[in-house]
Amino acid sequence: MSGSGTEELAGRRAAFSLQWQMLAGFLIGLAAGLVAYAVTPGAPWIDAVTRYLTGPIGQIFLRLLFMLVIPLLVSALIVGIAEMGEMRSLRRVGLRTLLYTLIVSGIAVVISLALVNLLQPGSGVDPAQARALLADAGQGAKAILDRGADTPTGMQALIAIVPDNVIAAMADNDILAVMVFALFFGIGLVLVQTKETKLLLDAMEGLFAVTMRLISIVIRLAPIAIACFMFNLAAQFGWDLLLRLSAYVGVVLLALAIQMFGIYSLLIGLPARRSPLRFFAAVQEASVMAFATASSNATLPTAIRVAEEKLHLPRRIARFVLTIGATANQNGTAMFEGITVLFLAQFFHVDLSLGQQLMVMLVCILGGVGTAGVPAGSLPVVAMILAMVGIPPEGIGLVLGVDRLLDMCRTALNVTGDLVAATVISAREEISAVPSPPAPTR
Repeated sequence: MSGSGTEELAGRRAAFSLQWQMLAGFLIGLAAGLVAYAVTPGAPWIDAVTRYLTGPIGQIFLRLLFMLVIPLLVSALIVGIAEMGEMRSLRRVGLRTLLYTLIVSGIAVVISLALVNLLQPGSGVDPAQARALLADAGQGAKAILDRGADTPTGMQALIAIVPDNVIAAMADNDILAVMVFALFFGIGLVLVQTKETKLLLDAMEGLFAVTMRLISIVIRLAPIAIACFMFNLAAQFGWDLLLRLSAYVGVVLLALAIQMFGIYSLLIGLPARRSPLRFFAAVQEASVMAFATASSNATLPTAIRVAEEKLHLPRRIARFVLTIGATANQNGTAMFEGITVLFLAQFFHVDLSLGQQLMVMLVCILGGVGTAGVPAGSLPVVAMILAMVGIPPEGIGLVLGVDRLLDMCRTALNVTGDLVAATVISAREEISAVPSPPAPTR
């Protein structure tokens, strides 16, 4: 037991150290790019550095992420859906948990999309500079943009989310179609519970564990990749980049605050019939732990103890909902992903139609189910969505440097949201458990 605790503590320290390394890479790349922009704007040596050094390093980092994102999301979704049906006594709770997650996550993403469209944090960049950056992005980004131009719309887009060949969907990076397949596969594992399907579920869990381990190795390269990304961007955009980043951070924090103190307060006050002030006072320990660790999984033991000892929720419901919620009910992550995608679309002048924005919203909701509850766990999903809608994936370097603060804030929202879900579902279960009065005898 003590050995396991030591390994967990070492893992937290390593993750925290990595976040500071990412921040350092962000600042170093930003400073170097700003100096180059101020001293020798448009110099030939800057083009040579970006073309032969910083550009290829960033491309390799992104390709490693894209290589792993499909197996990660497929295995995570299949295992997450299958585990919801393993406990027969909690089938009703599982259905309510799933329905609650989809509805509240949908509200969260709608708030995010409304704010980012209203406030336009990424607009105002010189289109000529943006086009120049796109021209220097390399063949990989150009191919993504060409593929995004061929994206189906309207009824064809609706039909296209159901893949006729899942292998082809994976090869084409049609992530929404792959997610639909994974959801159906997970439902199939719920409906068919045999010894063979249990082995299949174990294999999916093994695939998830291996993919997570490989992504953790790739993420260690993030500080170097971030420095390269930021040098390329700052050398092109100069001081205007800082203004856009501050606007982006402000919009993310505003969206998280509306969800935390607006939507969650309504859920606690109406369906759960509790005092929002008392609720937030009771869960502050779990919220602070989530903020400090930036990990829903690391905060899970604290959240369970808070639910049982301070909120006095039924043990079977609290443990089920919080365990599922640590992976599936991630409102903050869905909001962050939605805002980031639209911010970068505005920054690079990639026009997304209403249909494409709704598709982004759906992928963010489903991506929340498949996002690992660890620091920087949403990074592969964000990179995947950027590629899917035709936004240069190199732009992810813009947000990685400020991601530490945003990761801490959205994790606090995720964990608080799990406790809200457990409270609401417990209240509904208590109402359902009240026996109906006996019919009057004549």
